[in-house]
Amino acid sequence: MSRTRTSLLAALALVAGGIGTAAVSTPAHAAVPCTVDYKVQNQWDTGFTAAVTVTNNSAAKSSWSVKWSYAGNQKVTSGWNAKISQSGAAVTAANESYNGSLTTGGSVSFGFNGTYSGTNAVPATFTLDGVTCNVDAGGGSGSGGGSGSGSRVDNPYAGAKVYVNPEWSAKAAAEPGGTRVSDQPTGVWLDRIAAINGVNGGMGLRAHLDEALKQKGTGEEVVQLVVYDLPGRDCSALASNGELGPTEIDKYKTQFIDPIAAILSDPKYASLRIVTTVELDSLPNLITNTGSRATAVPLCDTMKANGNYVKGVGYALAKLGAIPNVYNYVDAGHHGWLGWDDNFAPTADLLKQAATSEGATVDDVAGFITNTANYSALKEDNFTVNDTVNGTSVRQSKWVDWNRYVDELSYAQAFRDKLVSVGFNSNIGMLVDTSRNGWGGSARPTGPGPRTDVDAYVNGGRYDRRINTGNWCNQAGAGLGERPQANPAAGIDAYVWMKPPGESDGSSSAIPNDEGKGFDRMCDPTYTGNPRNNNNMSGALPNAPLSGHWFSAQFQQLMQNAYPPLP
Repeated sequence: MSRTRTSLLAALALVAGGIGTAAVSTPAHAAVPCTVDYKVQNQWDTGFTAAVTVTNNSAAKSSWSVKWSYAGNQKVTSGWNAKISQSGAAVTAANESYNGSLTTGGSVSFGFNGTYSGTNAVPATFTLDGVTCNVDAGGGSGSGGGSGSGSRVDNPYAGAKVYVNPEWSAKAAAEPGGTRVSDQPTGVWLDRIAAINGVNGGMGLRAHLDEALKQKGTGEEVVQLVVYDLPGRDCSALASNGELGPTEIDKYKTQFIDPIAAILSDPKYASLRIVTTVELDSLPNLITNTGSRATAVPLCDTMKANGNYVKGVGYALAKLGAIPNVYNYVDAGHHGWLGWDDNFAPTADLLKQAATSEGATVDDVAGFITNTANYSALKEDNFTVNDTVNGTSVRQSKWVDWNRYVDELSYAQAFRDKLVSVGFNSNIGMLVDTSRNGWGGSARPTGPGPRTDVDAYVNGGRYDRRINTGNWCNQAGAGLGERPQANPAAGIDAYVWMKPPGESDGSSSAIPNDEGKGFDRMCDPTYTGNPRNNNNMSGALPNAPLSGHWFSAQFQQLMQNAYPPLP
């Protein structure tokens, strides 16, 4: 997870190198109409990343414009959370359509990348709508709240605690027996624009990061975020369709990714290790559910043709990857989706294409995540892909169906090697979501199946009790998997619970909602299937709520069937 850009720490403006912040002295009794906090967060040989926070102490505004001039040859190359233009040394940052309101005492933040040579001094004067502001003094790059190194590491999970989401924890603890797992870390899902500031009175991104600083104490702390709002999102599953239409790539950039980047780049959070899992269940659809395949879906063909999945992922990686303490992990499906030869290598190539688009590079990718919100068993102990029964390969069984992989760990390790071979850095790490792949309880086999034929052998020994590996919605019989842990196996950065156990995958029947979530028949327990699950029953639990909503019956089942078992 090497980076070519190196974070530099500073608390004051430096004459040589010019990193940090500057203070303009203002008498204590003088009225300060506005303050500007300008921080260089990250600087390398020819470029830098800066974050700017403006506080308005005058009358409330419905629009705003901040201006400054550089003393050197600095040039702004890209920005977020503001419309930034430059003429010579003079820079103007104006509000976006969504953040023009600036109340008395209110603040707004934006950020940008720039180039320079020689020195990179902080501008001496800033104006807000033509009025000169005080320049606020404060810590420079790496001066976030709490202690801890704040320096970039190979595996962010190593030696670190992981953030426990208090909202999920409270729901889990309220369930009978739930306190056995309510202290486990889970992912925070940013699955629509409104989630950035919090939905229905819930915690927004800043509230989660502030809480993470409290939990952090004197050690290191990982915060896990799921960045999940691509245009035409998850084109083959209606239950997880998003709010943005297929063509709304600009809205995705300016109203979703840019505001997230502006918050994550706040120096207050520089001591946190922020893991972002980027856009689940989208890019692999362009391989498996397009063109002449029996599994093809028109919306997936549309997203392949317009390129907005690739552009969106590239843009997210570039923006988030520019922040020194952010670690991007890109979705890599799961073995029951991509483990076949005609899916495996083409998906790796597509991921490389996305990771080198829209200004992103492979250095913006810390690793990949598999099995997110899925149920694939971590390791099948009772058979291998190389076994044969009476001369018939396990690959010919109805369950394996010519797949090269029979479990998630072997797939994740092999796919990591493939990703390195197509040009990703050799020290990328994999995450495996083990939140719901335990498959314990009384139905768990204790040994191999009978060798009467290959299907009896595989079905009698497999832990994964789904009807088909293509079944993904609220699966009956599933259990909590391995508890979150760092460095559990070669090439694996961590086992994680990125999908919070107890949150539904989708509703069992159509439920009107304002979240952009449709009804997918794969969540209907009476559904007899489609080509994507070989026309099998869905295996879904009944009476499920909308995706992301609390599903008590599922949570109880997950605890009952946990493996390793709960105490």
